[in-house]
Amino acid sequence: MKKLLWLGSAKKDLMAMPGDVQDTFGYALHQAQVGKKHEQTKPLKGFGSAGVLEVVEDSGGGTFRAVYTVKFGDAVYVLHCFQKKSTQGIATPKPDMDLIRERLKKAEAHAKGEMK
Repeated sequence: MKKLLWLGSAKKDLMAMPGDVQDTFGYALHQAQVGKKHEQTKPLKGFGSAGVLEVVEDSGGGTFRAVYTVKFGDAVYVLHCFQKKSTQGIATPKPDMDLIRERLKKAEAHAKGEMK
């Protein structure tokens, strides 16, 4: 089973979400740890084949997302957990995409042993 590593405030952000969302995301991350893919998981657009995946869950009138990568070694890196608040289509808002890109770089550096 792969290790589960959280970047930035991802774990704290997940713990602030509704219980049913936490359950879905927790199960999806467990699936990733054992090499499977949850049915609500799909590649996040804008990362090509970078192995960045997102799980989307609707709850209480809100849409929640957890973004992770399994690209680096023997770990699942949780990059970002957030509630999508944009009213303009289904695209992930730019500030969230920028944060995901930044944390993806940190995950890669960690996997290469460049940071702890």
